Amino acid sequence: MPLYLGPSGSNGFHPESSKDWLLSSTTGVTFSDIAKAAPLDSIYMVPAAGWLQVLFAAGLFELTAYKRQWMDERPIPGDYGYDPLGFTKREGGWESEELTKLRMMEIKNGRVAMMAMAGWLSNESIPGALPVWHP
Repeated sequence: MPLYLGPSGSNGFHPESSKDWLLSSTTGVTFSDIAKAAPLDSIYMVPAAGWLQVLFAAGLFELTAYKRQWMDERPIPGDYGYDPLGFTKREGGWESEELTKLRMMEIKNGRVAMMAMAGWLSNESIPGALPVWHP
């Protein structure tokens, strides 16, 4: 889902307002500047300290997932013990036919999302790379 929003979130979030909120006080870049920029150009507008914060936050999530997956010895990827809707409490648990089908659908959905992002990146990087008109 976060990738759908684009690097600047311009597909779902427009921070333009009468007051410019600074993204970086050292470079003078505002959120409005990033929203107006092309998606690939906005990547270069974020200062290195901003990318370091993103890397740190992503690393924190990955370390948490690693601990829950490998240190707690859970045999199925993505099984972190959090199941508020009770999917795994069905008859058969993780090995039930319905849950196996849902897991396969989720894997296929992730693959389609990766292909969509590759197409979007190609179209942004090389204008005219895809034969379909994009607004």
